[in-house]
Amino acid sequence: MTDPLLPPDRPVGRSRRRGTAPPSAGSAGLRLLGVLTRGGGTSGTGTVPPGTLPPETPSPGAPPPGAFAGAFPPGAFPAGAFPPDATATGAPPAGSDPLPPAGPPPGPAAPFSPAPPAEPFAAPPSELPLPPPGTRSQRILLAIGLVVLGWLVLRLFAGVLAPFVTAAVIAYALDPPATRLTRLGLPRGVAALVMVLALLACVLLFALLLYPLILSQVGLLIGRVPQYAQDVQVWASHLVTEMQQRLGPDAVNSKLRDLVSSQAGTMLSFVASTVTGLITGGFALFNVLTLVVVTPVVAFYLLRDWPRMVAMVDGWLPLRARTTIRAQAREIDRILSAWVRGQALCCVILGLYYALALTLAGLDLGLIVGMSAGVLSFIPYVGSITGGVAAIGLALAQFPTWSGVIRIGAVLVVGQILENYLIYPRFLGDRVELPAVWVIFALFAGGAAFGFLGVMLAVPVAATIGVLARFWLRRYLHSGLYLDPPAG
Repeated sequence: MTDPLLPPDRPVGRSRRRGTAPPSAGSAGLRLLGVLTRGGGTSGTGTVPPGTLPPETPSPGAPPPGAFAGAFPPGAFPAGAFPPDATATGAPPAGSDPLPPAGPPPGPAAPFSPAPPAEPFAAPPSELPLPPPGTRSQRILLAIGLVVLGWLVLRLFAGVLAPFVTAAVIAYALDPPATRLTRLGLPRGVAALVMVLALLACVLLFALLLYPLILSQVGLLIGRVPQYAQDVQVWASHLVTEMQQRLGPDAVNSKLRDLVSSQAGTMLSFVASTVTGLITGGFALFNVLTLVVVTPVVAFYLLRDWPRMVAMVDGWLPLRARTTIRAQAREIDRILSAWVRGQALCCVILGLYYALALTLAGLDLGLIVGMSAGVLSFIPYVGSITGGVAAIGLALAQFPTWSGVIRIGAVLVVGQILENYLIYPRFLGDRVELPAVWVIFALFAGGAAFGFLGVMLAVPVAATIGVLARFWLRRYLHSGLYLDPPAG
């Protein structure tokens, strides 16, 4: 009988005859611990330092060192089954430490020091606690504060805000063409400069060509006012005389006739002086410095930075209501842009038509009357009524026969047909949800409150109020206040 752990030529009985015995369990366990912990790195990470374990004492009858050399043929175990330093000899050289250290001997132990206190836990930005939500009262107070602040700014700086508001209107109107130029490859600053220079060229062309004609016709109107007043007095006197002949002297006496004739001339003189004061006051308001320097410069900077300002204001919107506010702002922009650009085109077209047509019809003051009717067309019905009354009155004073008056009347009728059935449906249509009465009230209310500045701000404010009113009306119609069934 042979032992499977011994070579074939070493029977078991021979070992026993020498008085040896198999290795003890304690010795084998210590050797296995040394093999498993060897190569673990530095001291303290699995390596047993020398001198820690007692030296191995051979048991009685144990085989001498190297007795198991060659006990296992090459290839008996797969590669990597043992660490690199576990050779087939199985035993260290005679006289060496049975468990040599894998690393350098450990140095002196470091003195004990307590661990530093742990840093407080810092949550990532996404996990920071959110502030408490805003209450309804805070939102209402914020809205009221913004309205009061805007009102105070308008009241305190109304005298100096006119050129800046005019520049903002110009930048708003020129933003779409400037955006198209930017899409074609031009930088935003260059596109803004091109649009402002084009606008200045149009203004200078108007000043060089039409301004002298307008001044000459204004001077002609002022010179003819006394004659027109006298003609009106004569016409009123004849009218009262005819009424006296038809109704009798008891109904219309001579004192009433003199009163009517004198008051008619006074009223005409007052109207003429009022119109002249408005014209001179308007030119004093838009003086040369404001028109040529301040407004174009401010308009250029606003037009250049328009997308940036819109993005900045959009970033200030509250997160909770950002979607709703954006939707209402887009609606206001749609209505306001359609009204401003469409109304501007309508005013230009009507002004050119009335000025050319009345001049060609033979009216001496046709240029100024036609342009005034076109400019006032942004107020519904005001431009057509004012231009029609002025044109008919001047035609009655100028033409001795009815043929000239009929020609002027035909020009006005054709203008009304073009305005109601061609121009306004083409450039405004149903896109502008601004009722005529609402626009008239807004213009007169803005003019009464802030003068010319209020007139410029009237339509934007009216459009904003209209959009917000429709929004709250829709919310009301879908709320329980409206949909609750009647009690009982």
